[in-house]
Amino acid sequence: MPEIQLQPTSIIRRERSQTSALTDLKIRQAKLESAQYKLFDGGGLHLLITTNGSKLWRWKYTKANGTEGLKALGRYPDISLAQARDIRNEMRKQLVQGIDPAEKARREKHARLVAAENSFRSVAKSWWEKWRVGGSAQHADQVMRRFEKNVFPHIGSRPVSEIAATELVAMLNAIQKRGVTDLAKRALQTSNQVFRYAIANGLAANNPAAAIRPSDVLQSRPKVNLARVDGKELPQLLRNIEAYRGTPATRLAIKLMAQTFVRTTELIAAPWSEFDLEAAEWRIPANRMKAKKPHIVPLSTQSVSLLKTLHLITGHGMLLFPGERDHSKPMSNNTILKALKIMGYGGQMTGHGFRGVASTMLHEMEFDHNHIELQLAHLPRDQVSAAYNHALYLKQRRVMMQAWADYLDSCLVG
Repeated sequence: MPEIQLQPTSIIRRERSQTSALTDLKIRQAKLESAQYKLFDGGGLHLLITTNGSKLWRWKYTKANGTEGLKALGRYPDISLAQARDIRNEMRKQLVQGIDPAEKARREKHARLVAAENSFRSVAKSWWEKWRVGGSAQHADQVMRRFEKNVFPHIGSRPVSEIAATELVAMLNAIQKRGVTDLAKRALQTSNQVFRYAIANGLAANNPAAAIRPSDVLQSRPKVNLARVDGKELPQLLRNIEAYRGTPATRLAIKLMAQTFVRTTELIAAPWSEFDLEAAEWRIPANRMKAKKPHIVPLSTQSVSLLKTLHLITGHGMLLFPGERDHSKPMSNNTILKALKIMGYGGQMTGHGFRGVASTMLHEMEFDHNHIELQLAHLPRDQVSAAYNHALYLKQRRVMMQAWADYLDSCLVG
């Protein structure tokens, strides 16, 4: 039976006569010659010495139908003599079981290629291309960034039909450890849509995301005044704020809250003396902060411009936002909440909600978690946050706050 040719037939082959099995010394001493030749080890295993000096392992065997097969095992010394023998022995066991090793390897390679084509990343991008049509380009980009940042590193390369619920749970826990529970919930939600798409298109039979509820995995936080709009609803809210027909001071208060995402009480009771518009900083003393620590809010160019406009309205007094009847006291705590209700956001958005929106979107914009937490003036939760002082990471936070104000502007006009 003729031998399977793995090299051009124009190259003359000859077989080197041997009296014993191969050794590493014999292999290393094999010399380059004008024609390729073979060094035999036994059981069909041999080493092909090519005319360019390569040493290639080959295994010749007889198939169940009586024909000869030839299997490439790799290159020496990448595959050692001992390893080549182990591979030969394993494949001889397969032959006894009626399995053709070469055909088995071909099928496995094909399966890997199919799996790569139907990986979660590939299917998610296919879903995204269909889903994004007719929607907001900005929101669609945010969703893809969320996949790239939070989902693909965990399950992106996995075949969509083989992903188990336990893998999704591990993904959610990893995201939550970064302090972004909201993003973990969104990751599960969009992954669920991808699995549904895969099932509808015959790429998967099960949806592991459908079996998981966020409350089964993620730790919940006490919800106090956390009603807020979704990121994709933010542009319309900003337009409604611009069109608000209430007092100019109230409208400016809501805009400043959106830009600085401080707590409502920190904003409405702020005196002008806390602001340095030349330095573009708002320094809030410890006695006005929830954590009883001083806090610095870097002011974006938009916030500085807004404050200069506000100064024309209320700059004659001590407070940024004095009450309507008694100018020595700040505006009512419910003023912003009432204005949002008039705009149609009753029960959907609060002044505090701007903090949640900013936290979620800044994480999606891939700003550092510690910088975001410091700017939110959250209480220390770990060793990194325990080192908190009011000026920590001020340079980075200044860049972040300007980027946030620019993002709000893009939402307004986009």
